[in-house]
Amino acid sequence: MTFDRDEIKQNIREKIGELARRLDVDAAQLEDDDIIPAAGLLDSAAILELVVWYDESYGIGLTQEEINIDNLGSIDAMADFLIARSPID
Repeated sequence: MTFDRDEIKQNIREKIGELARRLDVDAAQLEDDDIIPAAGLLDSAAILELVVWYDESYGIGLTQEEINIDNLGSIDAMADFLIARSPID
């Protein structure tokens, strides 16, 4: 399966926006390279929900070791990690 980086980033951005709205927060100013937990837009439950959504949506099968800031800390990191994990067609 081949993933489009811009599409992945848009999907992640939309999910973050949805989660932030539930907390009465506007995530529109979040940049692709901003560290999501440090931005203060999502609480810990929303961050966990984002990770679960990401794992399930893309069928990654994340391991405990892969759940870290380097792989999942920003929109860019999440897109890059997914593309690196996807098998080459």
